[in-house]
Amino acid sequence: MPLDSRLPRYHQLRDELLALIATRHWRPGEAIPTEQELARSYSVAVGTVRKAVDLLVAEGMLERFQGRGTFVRRASFDGSLFRFFRFQSLTGERRIPQSRILKRDVIEAPSAVSTILQIAPNASVIRMSRLRMIEDNPVLAEEIWLPADRFAAFAQMEIEDIGDLLYPVYEAQCNEVVASATETLTVETVSPMHARMLRIAPATPVVIIERLAFGYDRRPLEWRRSRGPASEFIYQAEIR
Repeated sequence: MPLDSRLPRYHQLRDELLALIATRHWRPGEAIPTEQELARSYSVAVGTVRKAVDLLVAEGMLERFQGRGTFVRRASFDGSLFRFFRFQSLTGERRIPQSRILKRDVIEAPSAVSTILQIAPNASVIRMSRLRMIEDNPVLAEEIWLPADRFAAFAQMEIEDIGDLLYPVYEAQCNEVVASATETLTVETVSPMHARMLRIAPATPVVIIERLAFGYDRRPLEWRRSRGPASEFIYQAEIR
């Protein structure tokens, strides 16, 4: 994408640095060159570099560590659902749910999915249904959608090789790194299908966590909906 010459130089530099991150020139967790090195490489003042880097830090693309440097930020989503659901064993121990993939196929994208994933109408998508389990008891039912062209290798994997956490698999198999996500929470009465999946009574309230995950290039990578019983839902926020 050509740079917009109308933008201030630091903003143009921010776009150039982001392009290097998006194309994996610098990989997640890797240190970028120092501000002095970047200033020499791009023939700009150190202050211009600092402003560009400040923007990327504020946007969550980079992170600074005192005395160590500036690194490409690797987002961590492993504990995200712990903010919302009490995942405990029968003895009260906190547990990370295991995954059981029920179905995975490649289909023509429904219109809502193509709109959300910002792909062409009727493009191919991977559709996956899975349960998150603790001691063989279902705690979450998930629907996951991926653009098929970016995740072709994932579609070919044996299901038993996928594992409980998807984002490391996306990176290892497809070179697709989730950099950020938005989450929306809603409540609804469970459908008959999801009541059977979660082994709960019909008309039980469930909380839906809808997540849209993005790559470093800001393009949507994954859309998922996770449903869990409202009785297990808890929201906690620290207010200062």
